[in-house]
Amino acid sequence: MRSHFGLLEVVLVLVFISNAQWVAKGNMSCKCDSYGVLRPHSVTITEFGAVGDGVTLNTKAFQNAMFYLNSFADKGGAKLFVPAGRWLTGSFDLISHLTLWLDKDAVILGSTYSEDWPVVDPLPSYGRGRELPGGRHRSLIFGRNLTDVVITGENGTIDGQGFEWWERFRNKTLDYTRPHLVELMNSTGVVISNLTFLNSPFWTIHPVYCSQVTVRNVTIRAPLNSPNTDGIDPDSCDDVCIEDCFITTGDDVIAIKSGWDEYGISYGRPSTNIIIRRLIGETRSSGIAIGSEMSGGVSEVHAEDLLFFNSAAGIRIKTSPGRGGYVKNIYMANVTLVNVGTAIRFTGNYGEHPDEHYDPNATPLIEKITFKDIKGENITTAGLMQGIEGDSFRDICLYNITLQVTTNSPWNCSYIEGYSEMVTPETCESLRGEIFPDHCSDCYGLPSDLRISRKRNKGAWLLSW
Repeated sequence: MRSHFGLLEVVLVLVFISNAQWVAKGNMSCKCDSYGVLRPHSVTITEFGAVGDGVTLNTKAFQNAMFYLNSFADKGGAKLFVPAGRWLTGSFDLISHLTLWLDKDAVILGSTYSEDWPVVDPLPSYGRGRELPGGRHRSLIFGRNLTDVVITGENGTIDGQGFEWWERFRNKTLDYTRPHLVELMNSTGVVISNLTFLNSPFWTIHPVYCSQVTVRNVTIRAPLNSPNTDGIDPDSCDDVCIEDCFITTGDDVIAIKSGWDEYGISYGRPSTNIIIRRLIGETRSSGIAIGSEMSGGVSEVHAEDLLFFNSAAGIRIKTSPGRGGYVKNIYMANVTLVNVGTAIRFTGNYGEHPDEHYDPNATPLIEKITFKDIKGENITTAGLMQGIEGDSFRDICLYNITLQVTTNSPWNCSYIEGYSEMVTPETCESLRGEIFPDHCSDCYGLPSDLRISRKRNKGAWLLSW
């Protein structure tokens, strides 16, 4: 994948690769991968009158191409080729059994006029736009109720040109919630790969109510001061794999969500079976976040081989009274943090509710969360872990974590219960219970043979630090 890294980024990548266990291990795999599918029918966007001069609006050309290619959906599907050029467009819909392919010098540009991004209904699991009551602008590349969709190429670019949207947000002149760059709803068999995404108006890649989603080998960039430009946000999705990505944005690199307060509880679709691996990110927010919209539940998340640098937080769980739902069975391992404010952060009173009808007694269940093999350099705070009074977060397990912390109070915990071993600096009192021999089963994802290897390697581990 061709990407434009700065010197610091290159150094970090090389250090990460030299130390990462996944180079030799690679023990997880993505089940869903339609990247190599051959489509029997192929057309080029220029056949529909598109002009790649960066000025001509090509929305109709993309819409007409989709209308034409839909006739091949039951004949093996089709491929829309976008050649080199700068292809300005408003929002357009994808179809099933489609490959949208961008050449290496192809750039799809989002229009800077809000009227080219139609307003659609809010998501039922949110009840309103995320930023404002009412509807929301549709994403630049959109699709719903689709099967077998591939968005890929030779590292072509999709640029949302979000600067106008960010200014309207800052100036409080938005009429509706800002659009995402890519959003697919109620779809199955989605692959997004080998592309660069730039300057999303809002969240960058947003699969919602989807199954079998793979995001692989993508670069996502937005200025670090751009508001809410999350990288990849799987939302009420299952069987998701995110791997081999470089993301630098103004908000969470990855944010796993599942609906907002009473609307998410009522809709009741969780995010589950999510694999994240070989990810490098930089943000003013969190590397991996769960929530704060998690009312449908989040579970079975496995994240490994992660590097976050120059970021506010490494890993964060966000929730609040009124959310309901759950976050459980979370495993994050082999994490490297460099120049990070807070390594691990739990926020139990995040706030932000869609309206006054939420139930303040709907408290979330947060349990069985394991952090293993984490190293950090120049970390301000090791952990800021705040649960909810009367609803403690439990079975939080920390194993083999070493953080070079610059503050005299490295841990701050409240309403947190759990266990730890081989953690430096020493954790707060509520996490000092030993994992072995009695609590290994309370720690999600720890292998059964870990105690044996722990005894064998503990002396060498201590000497290495």
